Amino acid sequence: MNKLMIRFNIIAILSFLFLHSNPVFSQDTTVNKYGLHVISAVDTYKKTIASDHKKIMAALIVEIPDAIYDLKYAGTGNFMHTKLYPDIPTTYMRLDASEALSSVQRALKDQHMGIKIWDAYRPYSVTEKMWELVKDDRYAADPKFGSGHNRGIAVDLTIIDLSTGKELDMGTGFDNFSDTAHHDFKNLPANVLQNRLVLRSVMEKHGFKALETEWWHYYFINGKDYELLDIPFEELYRIQ
Repeated sequence: MNKLMIRFNIIAILSFLFLHSNPVFSQDTTVNKYGLHVISAVDTYKKTIASDHKKIMAALIVEIPDAIYDLKYAGTGNFMHTKLYPDIPTTYMRLDASEALSSVQRALKDQHMGIKIWDAYRPYSVTEKMWELVKDDRYAADPKFGSGHNRGIAVDLTIIDLSTGKELDMGTGFDNFSDTAHHDFKNLPANVLQNRLVLRSVMEKHGFKALETEWWHYYFINGKDYELLDIPFEELYRIQ
């Protein structure tokens, strides 16, 4: 089954379930202690999809099957030193953001490169846990605002050389909370600065914006169009 048919089937099933479900479902309209509306009920998520199919959380492994997935928070090799995500083979982004990222992958393949994805969708409750440890909005989202990751429009990634499978040298690893990871930090070898420029250029060409304090973090420009989500990965995976 091709990618277009998979999308069509997912949208059709979710629309049917919403339109034919019991009208007394969880409206999920309460706000949290910061005054934010965060969707945690699957029924509410289905309602947003039924009214706007671009809000579907697309499985990136379907949209971009040839990307490399090294989901850092599905293991313990991250700055939290704990497993925050379940063992599933994919992550998610909103449909238009995933399509833009797929275009990035195609553009890089023309240059014998590809993307490696470390993180994309992040449930809001995980953002709260990260903030408790970091409490520095240069490197972690303040939960009183929420994150592009919670909206399904942000991605953490790098570039690999397709001939070797190795990551390009970006000067630091993922989640390096120092000035060296900033885009305006220039005391780096010329090849590192060039590699960062390649990533930034291709991402911006396809509608993403850079987070200035993290060279690996990009978010889709229309993020405010999408609600904050706290839907577990298991639920997204189940309804896919």
